[in-house]
Amino acid sequence: MAGVTVREFADTVGISVDRLIEQFTEAGLSIQGADQQISDKEKLQLLSYLRSLHKKSGEGGGEPKKITIKRKMTSELRTGQGRGAKTVNVEVRKRRTYVKRVSPQEEERKRREEEAAAALQEQERLAEQERLRLEEEKSTKEQTLETKPVETEATPEAAEQVVNKTPEVVETPVVAPEVKVVAAVEAKEKKGKKDEKPGKGKIKAKVKEFDRSSKRKKAKRDRRVSTASDKKKLHGFERPTAPIIREVVIPETITVAELAQKMSVKAAEVIKLMMTLGSMVTINQVLDQETAQLVVEEMGHKSKLLKDNELEQEILGRAQEGEQVSRAPVVTIMGHVDHGKTSLLDYIRRTKVAAGEAGGITQHVGAYHVETAKGMITFLDTPGHEAFTAMRARGAKVTDIVILVVAADDGVKPQTAEAVQHAKAAKVPIVVAVNKIDKSEADLDRVKNGLAERNVIPEEWGGENIFVNVSAKTGEGVDALLESILVQAEVLELTAVEDGPATGVVIESMLDKGRGPVATLLIQNGSLRKADVVLAGHEYGRVRGMFDESGLSIETAGPSMPVVVLGLSGTANAGDEVVVVPDEKKAREIALFRQGKYREVKLAKQQAAKLENLYTQMEEGEANVLNLIIKTDVQGSVEAMSDALSKLSTDEVGVNIVGSGVGGITESDVNLALASKAIIIGFNVRADASARRVAAEQGVEVRYYSVIYNVIDDVKSAMSGMLAPEFQENIIGLAEVRDVFRSPKIGAVAGCMVVEGTVKRNNPIRVLRENVVIYEGELESLRRFKDDVGEVKSGFECGIGVKNYNDVKVGDQIEVYERTRVERTIQ
Repeated sequence: MAGVTVREFADTVGISVDRLIEQFTEAGLSIQGADQQISDKEKLQLLSYLRSLHKKSGEGGGEPKKITIKRKMTSELRTGQGRGAKTVNVEVRKRRTYVKRVSPQEEERKRREEEAAAALQEQERLAEQERLRLEEEKSTKEQTLETKPVETEATPEAAEQVVNKTPEVVETPVVAPEVKVVAAVEAKEKKGKKDEKPGKGKIKAKVKEFDRSSKRKKAKRDRRVSTASDKKKLHGFERPTAPIIREVVIPETITVAELAQKMSVKAAEVIKLMMTLGSMVTINQVLDQETAQLVVEEMGHKSKLLKDNELEQEILGRAQEGEQVSRAPVVTIMGHVDHGKTSLLDYIRRTKVAAGEAGGITQHVGAYHVETAKGMITFLDTPGHEAFTAMRARGAKVTDIVILVVAADDGVKPQTAEAVQHAKAAKVPIVVAVNKIDKSEADLDRVKNGLAERNVIPEEWGGENIFVNVSAKTGEGVDALLESILVQAEVLELTAVEDGPATGVVIESMLDKGRGPVATLLIQNGSLRKADVVLAGHEYGRVRGMFDESGLSIETAGPSMPVVVLGLSGTANAGDEVVVVPDEKKAREIALFRQGKYREVKLAKQQAAKLENLYTQMEEGEANVLNLIIKTDVQGSVEAMSDALSKLSTDEVGVNIVGSGVGGITESDVNLALASKAIIIGFNVRADASARRVAAEQGVEVRYYSVIYNVIDDVKSAMSGMLAPEFQENIIGLAEVRDVFRSPKIGAVAGCMVVEGTVKRNNPIRVLRENVVIYEGELESLRRFKDDVGEVKSGFECGIGVKNYNDVKVGDQIEVYERTRVERTIQ
């Protein structure tokens, strides 16, 4: 293509003439016009320029890469109707350009790589200079050794002249200064010995020894200079050759500023990174451990998750040392509501507990120990209502044997099956007590078959579970049940350390107005004594008093003993571990640490939940929420009621527990309900005078309950009123198309016969063809003869015009329906 014009060359490469002239100018060539001839040398120069430009672009110095996609589509457009209709071909051309974008992380990575490469080149240059310097010093030393002094013999006459400093010129060969001095010394020593002739060998040995000593001194001086030079270099600044990767220790919670400090970066960089990840944070915002780990890894560092329980493990992790002794079994009584669990326990304890429970339903977790002729047994009585599932699960975890109470006249029920699941999950042996055998409706085989379906098989059927028939009313079979429990305990070989600090678990806690926080503990190891310092969850305190379940004061509680303790700093959560610590200061330190950690983790999770809820509500619309504040008499009821009410939440209506606690309703609870627009539920508690006054003035609703069934029913009713109503469709009329007429003003008009119900003008309709819906809409006109009418009943003819639809055919059906509002309820 030698000797072509600029225009021809532009057509060949496929670009505009102006753009080609511009590129020639950028390459350093002068082009006057489109008809100017260009040579191969000029084209080669342009090619070299474009290659260098492309190379710079590939290294990140040019514009981003682009790709253009062109699309051409051809379609037909029909205009008009009937004979005057025309078809027009329409060609649509689309052009879309995609630009490859480089993320800030990629730019930062490239910048760090370039800096690392430059630093590496600088280090290599300095190393090469050092190598050349060392080679030069080595070469200089070798030349010095090659030109060392020549050893010659010194005559006595010459040495004598040197010593006596005679002016006579002594013509002797050139001798090194060291040799001259040695020779003079030797001559002076032997001046008075006229009979002795000086020995040449001795003088020569002295000269060599002096020479070697001088060389050693020079070598030591060179080494000192070299060492000082190396130390000077070590103190010089050297630019890092690669990004520094740090190991960042991340606690359970950390602020943005602290995280940036650990990574040695500015907080603004962390905030910028989190913005790219979709989180808007501030410098003092608290991050949870998972989020902080993600940020650290995104910034190229290594994360190390810190377990903040090192202080706790110092006390809680110590092993129980001492002699293992047999202990009493801890037995949990489980079963369906009203199957006789508490009545059976009452017969064993010879007391009446059920009479004190509202509605005859057990709503607290009780712990009792019973002395029998063959040993002691500790019983845990768990509620049977389904709302206390979590309490039953906790009871199964601390127990050794489960007594499953099943009524002989009622059989296996849902809570019975749940109790079996909890016991099997905890790998606890089950002893089945078939209660109410004194009733005429009792059916033992029905109970056995129902439990066998859930893998609880009697021993007489070849299984591993003991079945005992009892009657809590008459006492029949109770002794056999206790004996079966002790036999099962012997098989388990239950042991514990009797001496030493006690460990256990919180069974229940409550706030007593006169005595303060009261906790029911089950001792599992060691012995608990008065004045011991205990740590229970995030509460601590010194034991001021201990009582058994009957209210009698005791001094010591050993393994498997339930005990009521006074002196804790607050109401501990049911299920918290209890441990005796030697120092009250250490206990307070751990408790405060746990409280702070709990608050920080809760705050971090709440912040994340707020952001997630914000995005969810923006996408799905705002959901109705029923806010509640729950106050109960014991901690277990708070846990159970919160779990039961939370399960009522649906996609449309949710239950939000704003606050909960143990004790009476106070003025602060009313203020919280006022701020959050919540309803206060008091379960076996009441509001004080100031709380009642503020609630009445501000219109805050406070409801009192003593049975959990009523709480759940009332909350369901409140949530049902917040549900969006449903609409049900009812077909009210059906018309068949007998003929179709064309009107220049209206279009197609269907001549119909109403065959069912009534066709109404203002109701929605559907057009059916062969029982398939082909159109949904509304009527445009409804006529009887030439008159517009509002409705046409069955058996009459009418003319129907369907709005925005002209494809009605003979044989079609027009279905008229109406929507009816139906109120919804929470199931």
